[in-house]
Amino acid sequence: MVYFFWISFALFLFIVIYTFYQRSRKSKADHYIKINDKVIELTDESFEETIQNGVTLVDFWAPWCAPCRIQNPVISRIAEEVGDTAKICKINVDDHKKAAIRMKIKNIPNIIIFKNGEAVRQLIGVKPKYAILKALNSVIDQ
Repeated sequence: MVYFFWISFALFLFIVIYTFYQRSRKSKADHYIKINDKVIELTDESFEETIQNGVTLVDFWAPWCAPCRIQNPVISRIAEEVGDTAKICKINVDDHKKAAIRMKIKNIPNIIIFKNGEAVRQLIGVKPKYAILKALNSVIDQ
């Protein structure tokens, strides 16, 4: 009877540990957001150089942020529609903290539109495509 208890207890522990292990693996895999081919993925090193010329939209995001995941397909669609009139970029604030600190990013998703290196517009939180396009087009038309 004692052996049965210990075997059952060991089996229970194995199931609990295995379940948590599987959940942690799945949640880590979900953190990666697929980025469109037209969206430029920035780093701390490429950030300054990329925003210097023309109109650039930069989406500051993090992999654990659910609203950022909601915003991602919108940014991808905008990149397809805008084409070469503006650069559409994303920067992961967890991996590239220097750019986020420089721009004083406190909330994500945070979209900043730059014109020739200067921040012109900022949109904080999840925004619909038309609102982002309206802000982007107003900067392009200036």
